[in-house]
Amino acid sequence: MPTSAPPSNRFERRRAETRGALIRAARQILAETGDAGASIQTIAERADVGFGSFYNHFESKAELFDAAVVDALEEFGQSSDERLAGIEDPAELVAAGFRLSARMADSHPELMQVLRRRGLGHIHSDNGLTRRALRDVEVGMASGRFTTVDPTVALSALGGTLLSLVELRFARPELDGDEAAANLAEMVLRMLGVQPDEAHEVARRPLPGLA
Repeated sequence: MPTSAPPSNRFERRRAETRGALIRAARQILAETGDAGASIQTIAERADVGFGSFYNHFESKAELFDAAVVDALEEFGQSSDERLAGIEDPAELVAAGFRLSARMADSHPELMQVLRRRGLGHIHSDNGLTRRALRDVEVGMASGRFTTVDPTVALSALGGTLLSLVELRFARPELDGDEAAANLAEMVLRMLGVQPDEAHEVARRPLPGLA
């Protein structure tokens, strides 16, 4: 779960713990079935909190499940930032992000199942993952690394390709995930204006910590 400043007193800590438990329960349900129709009673039991506690934190199930998706996307973004810290080339950041995502389907299956099932509706949301991707695209365009196009259009292409990769990892687990991610990353870089030979090389550079 994403980190934040700790609550300042016991009451606030308990409220934060209850809210966190509800969000974790919703994330688990989304990852397992993608079904946002689970009853509030089912969610509360999964979270091990009282039924009445639900409405102290959320006005509806839709609000809870939306918060669960945003929470998952923020965790994904934080994990990527930590793993990819130190990479300055925007093209390498994009490629490494795709390849890291393929590996996270194995290392963080619940998180990636939420992304798989609910990510499409959040490609253009103002969440942590979108902000990070847009940042990298804009830096690449400003530096001349990428072709100058509408950043929103570029974000659509990146987000759609990423979700397709995640779907591929779960639908065809027998495929070589690293190779599929590198191939997709290469195609995305070429689409963004990186020359073919360089796109091929950049998409296969050693991932940080995994050289």
